[in-house]
Amino acid sequence: MIKLNETLDLLECILSGIMSVNGKKVLHMDRNPYYGGESSSITPLEELYKRFNLPDSPPESMGRGRDWNVDLIPKFLMANGQLVKMLLYTEVTRYLDFKVVEGSFVYKGGKIYKVPSTETEALASNLMGMFEKRRFRKFLVFVANFDENDPKTFEGVDPKSTTMRDVYKKFDLGQDVIDFTGHALALYRTDDYLDVPCLDTINRIKLYSESLARYGKSPYLYPLYGLGELPQGFARLSAIYGGTYMLNKPVDEIVMEGGHVIGVKSEGEVARCKQLICDPSYIPDRVRKAGQVIRVICILSHPIKNTNDANSCQIIIPQNQVNRNSDIYVCMISYAHNVAAQGKYIAIVSTTVETSEPEAEIEPALELLEPIDQKFVAISDLYEPTDDGTESQVFASRSYDATTHFETTCNDIKDIYKRMTGSDFDFENMKRKQNDVFGEDEQ
Repeated sequence: MIKLNETLDLLECILSGIMSVNGKKVLHMDRNPYYGGESSSITPLEELYKRFNLPDSPPESMGRGRDWNVDLIPKFLMANGQLVKMLLYTEVTRYLDFKVVEGSFVYKGGKIYKVPSTETEALASNLMGMFEKRRFRKFLVFVANFDENDPKTFEGVDPKSTTMRDVYKKFDLGQDVIDFTGHALALYRTDDYLDVPCLDTINRIKLYSESLARYGKSPYLYPLYGLGELPQGFARLSAIYGGTYMLNKPVDEIVMEGGHVIGVKSEGEVARCKQLICDPSYIPDRVRKAGQVIRVICILSHPIKNTNDANSCQIIIPQNQVNRNSDIYVCMISYAHNVAAQGKYIAIVSTTVETSEPEAEIEPALELLEPIDQKFVAISDLYEPTDDGTESQVFASRSYDATTHFETTCNDIKDIYKRMTGSDFDFENMKRKQNDVFGEDEQ
């Protein structure tokens, strides 16, 4: 049987849950005293002030410290996306409550507008002129009807060779419409997607529309009490299937023999294993730096202007609008999600760092949030593994990118799963076994 030793980051928690359900023997170690690693939620508020080395403690106007659960990594779940599918298949949903995020907005010419993603919204939107609206509506109908297995729906587009740039030309869409379609619907961070075959983009826009169709207000969901609830849910799943957990456990050494991992040494003892999953911080010699992300947590006493007083929303600032190479994101949640004191809002700005002055890069986003009660700035290095781990059986995850959804994280999970098991990831393998061993009743 395989024993896995991992850090308790969300990605690793999901993998340990899946591997446990599949009958693997899993040991889970973390040097931190809490679940979630980078993807944890910090509580009470005093802890956040300490973590960012702020000299003062929170003022009384911030309410009770324990009413706060502040995410370090801001992300929402696509209602029809891969993480929700993983939660449903493993039934981890029974441990969590979600709320729909109230709106999705896009930045154009210094203002923010609701992202139109249905035909009705497209026709009512202020983002486009009358003729542009008709062309955009035609494009949305084409995407909705598109089926990669039915050439009759292609309308002259070859999904494997026609580029997205050519698809936009075919529908005669202008630059602003292309901006919000690529960045606020297909959720690309850069414009590299324009010159590759269009199938992935069409599927991304379909995912957005289908996610939106599920709940109506936006395609995004967010768990009550913060993202820190997610790794805990998957950790429970692993434990139900016999997984062992060790928090507060320092890792002194990863023990190798003949180029393969054979165990992890902690406090003088070696836990033996055949495979190891960990985040990049545990194996600096097996990862490379792939850039930086800046994230700024902002505490507000008001909703963001021009969002209809939404108590949660996402704003995407497409790179072309602010002369950058990558988008700037804003995720906002509030007391309505049990993550802040009554009447308080948390907005988290994030983007890929492009210059030597990262804080200046996110200025357009911060201007949308004024006045800001308190800011917490973090600049993180992004790491990726230098090899696929098949030789050493040490599998490193990638650092969290600047996107505000979990689709890229899920792709990483599927990639690691394939490298570990040699077979493609299959959602069916995540289903709990019919007679749930360790005594949880099947619903």
